[in-house]
Amino acid sequence: MDLSDRPRLARHVRLSFCRIRQRPILQLPETVVVLNASGATILELCDGERTVAGIVSELGARYQTVPDDEVQRFLTRLAARRCVELSG
Repeated sequence: MDLSDRPRLARHVRLSFCRIRQRPILQLPETVVVLNASGATILELCDGERTVAGIVSELGARYQTVPDDEVQRFLTRLAARRCVELSG
């Protein structure tokens, strides 16, 4: 994954909030991924318009310091699971 990639949620994936778990979740066909607050915030910014660098910058403005390599690893794992699609 490159900092210039533009991630977005795959069409078959929805980001929502589970009232029972009181946690953000990713809903996929036949499975649910429970997220922490950081993961949900990253995915909320994955609109296909922002680059990975833009997402890191936005997170840095909100939370002071954000390691770009951690954001890249998180998105790479989700891309490997086909939860996130990348465009260049």
